Amino acid sequence: MNRSRYDLSRPQVAELLADAPRYRVDQVWEGLYRDCSEPDDWTTLPRALREQLSESLPRSLTEVLRSVSDDGQTIKYLWELADGNRVETVLMLYPDRATVCVSSQAGCAMACGFCATGQAGFARHLGVGEIVEQVALARRDASAVDRRVSNIVFMGMGEPLANTDPVFEACRRIHDDLGISARSITVSTVGIVPGIRALAEFELPVNLAVSLHSADDESRDPIVPINRRYPLDAVITACQDYLHKHRRRVSFEWAMISGVNDRAEDAERLAGLCHRLEPSAHVNLIPLNPTPGYATVGSTLQVVRGFQRRLEELGVNATIRRNRGTEIDAACGQLAAQGVSISRRTDTRA
Repeated sequence: MNRSRYDLSRPQVAELLADAPRYRVDQVWEGLYRDCSEPDDWTTLPRALREQLSESLPRSLTEVLRSVSDDGQTIKYLWELADGNRVETVLMLYPDRATVCVSSQAGCAMACGFCATGQAGFARHLGVGEIVEQVALARRDASAVDRRVSNIVFMGMGEPLANTDPVFEACRRIHDDLGISARSITVSTVGIVPGIRALAEFELPVNLAVSLHSADDESRDPIVPINRRYPLDAVITACQDYLHKHRRRVSFEWAMISGVNDRAEDAERLAGLCHRLEPSAHVNLIPLNPTPGYATVGSTLQVVRGFQRRLEELGVNATIRRNRGTEIDAACGQLAAQGVSISRRTDTRA
């Protein structure tokens, strides 16, 4: 993997600038993490040094496609990496803030049938710089329209807790250098138990979101195949350990699939899992976005609202997530590039 500008730690930048005055390190670091700008824009540096840094600190992401929806409030980026693989990022703008949804892998090995990324298969893990640069470039665009990026969600392409070392280091950079609170960073997983346990030991109290989509093993196995390796009881136990360690309420993600997981008995089983955690888990209900490889349709809004009411009757706090970017296939982590291949597969191993 080629080294990019956001791969380097501050000591490594200092080493790169060993022949320059020490204050140049501060200037470069501010250019990267405060301004999120290009070396050519760092006019406090001599031109010769800017040219040198442009060559020694290349971008890891090249924009292939930018799709805009919701009257300009949702932007999906399709990036090409140095090796030809492609990943996606979503910037969601709100009146007073912005959220960035980042990818942690090119493709995904989890093979969840309703997810466009899972249907595409796995190519490779992303490195620290490739993750952080997604946030930096999105933040630059948010700043241009006077929005502050306040939240980061690892809900794009890939399974973050199958790529823990780069994801955790990216969280550190996002927190320490981009200035995003740990409580505003959410790491999502389909239930990788060793990854949840590693997250419990991680020094930053980031949020944990678990994509459940079913509350019993028999029906979850075909929806989320990794459930065969890490069944629900093990997942919930790991969530209990995380909650005990960080005192941060866990969220359960629930994509509403018509006739599959939207019945009253599904809500009752889900409530039972939620109440195994104290405080009870919060549920995000996600109207299912259509994907070409999954024939089952999402639940109607009426059914989604009824499911929410039943959960609340059972003492579970539930929110219906507003779909953003449906017309550009950009919402809820079910990302697919319009007319463009998501990735150039280089490996088939998880």
